[in-house]
Amino acid sequence: MYSTLANNESVVLNDVTLTPPVALAPLAGITDLPFRQLVASFGAGWVVSEMVASQEMVQAKPAAREKAELGYDQAGTAVQIAGREAYWMAEAARMIEANGAAFIDINMGCPAKKVTSGYSGSALLRTPDHALSLIEAVVNAVDIPVTLKTRLGWDDLSLNAAEVAKRAEDAGIKLVTIHGRTRCQFYKGSADWAAIRRIKDAVRIPVIANGDIVDAATAREALRLSGADGVMIGRGAQGRPWVLAQVAADLHGTTPPQIPQGQALIDMVCTHYEAMLSFYGTDMGRKVSRKHLGWYMDDVGTGTLLRKAILTHANPTDVLRDLPDALSEKVAA
Repeated sequence: MYSTLANNESVVLNDVTLTPPVALAPLAGITDLPFRQLVASFGAGWVVSEMVASQEMVQAKPAAREKAELGYDQAGTAVQIAGREAYWMAEAARMIEANGAAFIDINMGCPAKKVTSGYSGSALLRTPDHALSLIEAVVNAVDIPVTLKTRLGWDDLSLNAAEVAKRAEDAGIKLVTIHGRTRCQFYKGSADWAAIRRIKDAVRIPVIANGDIVDAATAREALRLSGADGVMIGRGAQGRPWVLAQVAADLHGTTPPQIPQGQALIDMVCTHYEAMLSFYGTDMGRKVSRKHLGWYMDDVGTGTLLRKAILTHANPTDVLRDLPDALSEKVAA
């Protein structure tokens, strides 16, 4: 049974309907549960967890578990797994399904050296037969839909994503997301949205365009050039958790989000900060929160001195005391 599109306003994966086709990308160290919940509160077709190493997840290593835990039962949430051994990939998939996840995403796109050196992530594009064995292991292990996220190829001389996507479709993958760069590009240059069309033309399942999509204008252009069925936004949501809802409203006519300003912005950021402290514990939460607070302050133009104070406070009480000033006015550097 193939996935279907409902007038390009929804993506349907068996009995899972994702509306609208605007998704939050998995970003290591960023798209944790508090951030995914915040993005979803504004509106998103679906969100994807941080990549979780399959073997570490099964063996209950805390760092892997906390990346996905408590998000299993969140509506419209995919848990993304990576690995190089079929056994561990299948076992992780079974665990995810048993915990109530809506669907599973397989990572074959991460370009990080620590991932590719372990023959996982985008390194699997160099060994498509082995990649297919992992895909088959996951698909055959569960009843929930399984999707795939990958890149155009390893480098410009091996642009094999269309072949991999077609084989993945034949193996039972229900949707494929393509980042419009090769692994060797990492995040340099610009995403090649037009190159995604080769994958779209090769498969019947929905194709989602990813890479450098930061607003409605870039989303619309990515869809035009790629022919894709939807978009996935990653770095564009940093400091702007409402951007997916904005894009959905402009492209699909959904209700526009109320973009927080003034006291509403202060309340949102403070609540997000406290959610991170609660989720990770105070010490780790302080560290994880710095990047998010930095992006929020970048967006409003917080001055250098106050920004530095916010990011170096040892006591969360001091952070919460100073955030209203940091977010309500531009302070002289």
